[in-house]
Amino acid sequence: MAVTEPAAIHAAVEAAFNAGDVDALVALYEPDARMVGPDGSVAAGADAIREVWSGFVALGGRMSLTSRYAVEAGDVALLRNDWTFTADGFDMASQTAEIVRRQADGTWRYVVDHPFGAGADLP
Repeated sequence: MAVTEPAAIHAAVEAAFNAGDVDALVALYEPDARMVGPDGSVAAGADAIREVWSGFVALGGRMSLTSRYAVEAGDVALLRNDWTFTADGFDMASQTAEIVRRQADGTWRYVVDHPFGAGADLP
């Protein structure tokens, strides 16, 4: 799925996750992107981000994302979404803080993805 508007990255994440497509998830990130974990640890680069997504996708279940805003400033944008994850006997939800950048081909990719970033008491 080509992400041609910043907030469209949320639909791309949801579709790729629910299809179990780790390659499609990783393709939404710049090669040197950062992804922050719930404990504040940082996955740096495509290989580390692939490892995070692989573990999450392996849980099975479904993910749903609701975009809350996308504020563009030139070739970067600040985004937030509310997400939920449900698997057998396991529910999880949070709000994000994200930065995406427009690429040379006009698509948008993550620079920083903090899936737990909007929580007041989270890193």
